Amino acid sequence: MSISEGTRGRWQVYTATTTAVLATAVAGGRAVDADSAWYRSLEKPAWQPPSWAFGAVWTPLYASIAWAGGRALLKTQGRQRHALATSLGLNLTANTAWNWLFFRRRSPAAGLAGTVLLDVSNADLIRRTARADRTAAAALLPYAAWCAFATVLNADIARRNRVKGP
Repeated sequence: MSISEGTRGRWQVYTATTTAVLATAVAGGRAVDADSAWYRSLEKPAWQPPSWAFGAVWTPLYASIAWAGGRALLKTQGRQRHALATSLGLNLTANTAWNWLFFRRRSPAAGLAGTVLLDVSNADLIRRTARADRTAAAALLPYAAWCAFATVLNADIARRNRVKGP
């Protein structure tokens, strides 16, 4: 493989992971309506971050997912690469699904189930990524930590609002 073919291949992988992450952000963002009467009516803990913090946190987290995914995929081949790509795809799907479960279904309980699945998916993604590249796996740790925090926050909101529905 020539240097230009290798460079082109790297750009293709990073373009694919970046596109997948951007699609996740857009699809998930379409479900969120933090200004809805339903969301505003929910009882939330005092320790919930302000609305602006979510965008400020998710932007670098999404960038790290795209970078780590591309870096790890470039270091794998065959079945290992396919399994890692599948894990990343499932993770991004779970990431998007949480927004739809919580905001569109107007269900903190469904959101909690979704975020627990995302946490499980994060563990799988980090495990598979670490097999390919420990630096890429380390770059995913803040994402997993933020999702774990979101799970605790979602659980608290679900507990406080058990009787609230659509």
